[in-house]
Amino acid sequence: LVKAIDEYAALIRASAATAGNDHRLGRNEAPPAIISVYLGDQLQEVLEHIASESPYRKRDGNWLKLGVNCLPRLPKDMTDRNRTSPFAFTGNKFEFRMVGSSQSIATPNTYLNGAVADVFELVADRLEHAEDAKNAAIELIKDFYKEHKRVIFNGNGYAPEWVEEAKRRGLPNIPNTVEALLQLVEPKNVAMLTRQRIFTIEELESHLDVYLEMYSKQINIEAGVMVEMVQRSIVPAVTRYLSELCQDITSQKSLGFETVELETIAKKLSNGLNASIQTSEELHIRIAEALAMHDKALEQAVYYHDVVCSSMEHLRSIVDQLERYTDKGAWPFPGYEELLFRL
Repeated sequence: LVKAIDEYAALIRASAATAGNDHRLGRNEAPPAIISVYLGDQLQEVLEHIASESPYRKRDGNWLKLGVNCLPRLPKDMTDRNRTSPFAFTGNKFEFRMVGSSQSIATPNTYLNGAVADVFELVADRLEHAEDAKNAAIELIKDFYKEHKRVIFNGNGYAPEWVEEAKRRGLPNIPNTVEALLQLVEPKNVAMLTRQRIFTIEELESHLDVYLEMYSKQINIEAGVMVEMVQRSIVPAVTRYLSELCQDITSQKSLGFETVELETIAKKLSNGLNASIQTSEELHIRIAEALAMHDKALEQAVYYHDVVCSSMEHLRSIVDQLERYTDKGAWPFPGYEELLFRL
């Protein structure tokens, strides 16, 4: 498995590439986009001793300290459920944690099983022709571990240092869906999938077009909804609140009260309104430009990612500031508090 993941890391990354996963990977207890394998210290120690041909001394298991005398002692798991690893060994199995909740597991399973089958074929060829199968298996483990130990990482996948370390190790870091999907037609991946008689090159090219179109359609829907939310709900709501605020400022001024801070908030709301209207109109234009590329799947997907998504992020930052200074009762959509605790 370690060899398969290292050799076909980019293809496995592509199997979990979706527009939604671009927001999830690397945060919220999801693994980063860099493919690595977590074995745990104990299992890696075993492999290190095999590779170095040195004797291994078994670790003694630790016990959980519950602090209650009436409860029995419980053995502590020798592995750690590292939620920052795409592939983690947890006691008796590996977990692939990169797949999004809305995805079918068919595609990840297909690519993963194909990669593992390709390695099994290599292993079978070597062991079947070996005079001493046991020694051949040990040599195989040593060779595979030395060649592919770079993909093993037991640390914090969220740490900024891991990005630099992964680059030093030569591990692919593919942060977005469009780049990841292009791995489907990389010669190395095509060769493996055709060799295992899973897909032909024509089928892979067709899959790429379909996945790119799915990505573009999803971003198009999200961008269109964003424009509607801003122009038909947020702008009118903030405009009404700003009008009320200006009336309050005028009333307080007439009574001789200090209104400098309120005027500052009103100015920020006014500037934010103008910026949100302008940026939402620009986003509407960007969407139209992307739709005009309907006959060029890759070019359209790249445009959605590079231009439309960037415009959406800019508009989001403007609206977030508007929400910060707008009366909670005047805001037309539920905030995080309502979404989490009241709906």
